[in-house]
Amino acid sequence: MTAGPHREHAADELCTAGAKLYAQALRDGRLRADQAVQAPCLTRFGLLHPAAGDPARLEPVAPAAALNRLLRGSRTRIADEYRREEQLVELLEPLVRTAGPQGAGVAAGTPMLRLHSGTQRINQALTEAMAETRGEVLCVQPHSGLAGARGEAAHSTAFRRDQALLDRGGRIRTLFQHTVVHLPAVHGYNERLTGDTEARCLDELTDRLIVMDRRVAFVPADEDGTLALEVRHPALVGYFATTFDRLWRLATPMYPEAVQRPTLNGVTPRQRAIAALLVEGHTDTAIADRLGMNVRTARDHIARLAATLGSQSRAQLGYLIARSGMLEPEEAGA
Repeated sequence: MTAGPHREHAADELCTAGAKLYAQALRDGRLRADQAVQAPCLTRFGLLHPAAGDPARLEPVAPAAALNRLLRGSRTRIADEYRREEQLVELLEPLVRTAGPQGAGVAAGTPMLRLHSGTQRINQALTEAMAETRGEVLCVQPHSGLAGARGEAAHSTAFRRDQALLDRGGRIRTLFQHTVVHLPAVHGYNERLTGDTEARCLDELTDRLIVMDRRVAFVPADEDGTLALEVRHPALVGYFATTFDRLWRLATPMYPEAVQRPTLNGVTPRQRAIAALLVEGHTDTAIADRLGMNVRTARDHIARLAATLGSQSRAQLGYLIARSGMLEPEEAGA
């Protein structure tokens, strides 16, 4: 079989000739070394390795193992970017606390970083910042909020703040996690608000984030929600807003008009999200935490996914997921 001439392409791309030769190697279990010369990207990607005792023959690496390794490299690059961010914050934060010149758009004497402690103080800071807001509020809400009387009070306070902004002609965009979109508290909150509101959802989200007029942001400073950091540094607020915009483009519309994500070949959108984390090697507990569900629900989805693909083991499931093509990027939505 001749795959055709090899064309020049990017280092992180697998060309058509390489894909055909790799498929042939998977079918036959081997490939002659002189055939692989037609597509050097196969060895660059690590999809072929020399057979033991026969350097003239190459054997294919299992697709699931190859995918896992390539994804690991991608995650490493992302981790490097996070480390760069931490280094920048570590470098600039001491300067932010000094009495030097304030950032553009920040009033003289206004701290660019301020820590608020306690639910009452956090709500007061949010209310004060919202009163200054005239344009748009961006909000990431990975969960439905606090439970019980404390949660009802927080929702009531937030509703008054949000409605006052909408009455001034402002706009609110909110990102929710898929696991909470069907909760009455989430739907009821959006339906009660009158004005320009829009909500979308994703399987995975960052921690809670509120950005007001792209000039001030609030992020959690601990795990139980009793500490919040108010950020007015233009570079950091801009970074948060850009992150929100990118997540927004990936998210599925849910309000005011919901878009139903398709089930492909019997695999639901939730199961595809779980499949992506399975291939990365995450445990059931880690998957449940990332997707905002309990472990029992995650294991139930994994069992259904295994039944759909005909898998008899965890290792085989990873291979079948990679081979099925279910993790291929979906067409861009609205």
